[in-house]
Amino acid sequence: MTGVSPYDWAREKLLEAWRNRALSLKAVSFGLIGVLNTVVDFSVFLLARSAIGHSPHALAAIDGMADWCRCGSVAALTLVAANLVAWIVAVTGSYVMNSSITFAAESGRKLRWRDYAAFVASGVVGWFANTATLILAARYLLLPIALAKAAAILASFIVNFSLSHFVVFRVREP
Repeated sequence: MTGVSPYDWAREKLLEAWRNRALSLKAVSFGLIGVLNTVVDFSVFLLARSAIGHSPHALAAIDGMADWCRCGSVAALTLVAANLVAWIVAVTGSYVMNSSITFAAESGRKLRWRDYAAFVASGVVGWFANTATLILAARYLLLPIALAKAAAILASFIVNFSLSHFVVFRVREP
């Protein structure tokens, strides 16, 4: 990669993947698994948000955190907490299914702690994109929570697929 800009390298990799049609097939598989994970993510998010909202202890803890860090309102931090719980559940299911199906050739259909850690680490970037989109859409675009969450899921899909394909499950030369 010496002498080649990151832009040129990424463009060449995208063109090569498109020519081989591997990228489009993987995107479809990743998307179908993502649909299932979206249901999981959305359901766990709503359950966690409801549980936090109905728990005086959880609300008091979030209120204390909001006062301590001055990093948002109780309403915003409740969304962040519920989103984090939903993300943890969904990312674990996503790793298992994508290792076994979408990126089976690259992973050998084996689950490894090291690969899981890399998947989770790359997923953190997707989680930040998801959470930022959720907060921006809900608080500044004034979208209903369900639509804001849907926009957040779309943003994280784009980030997560790109990182999974080009970073986590990339083809490694022997």
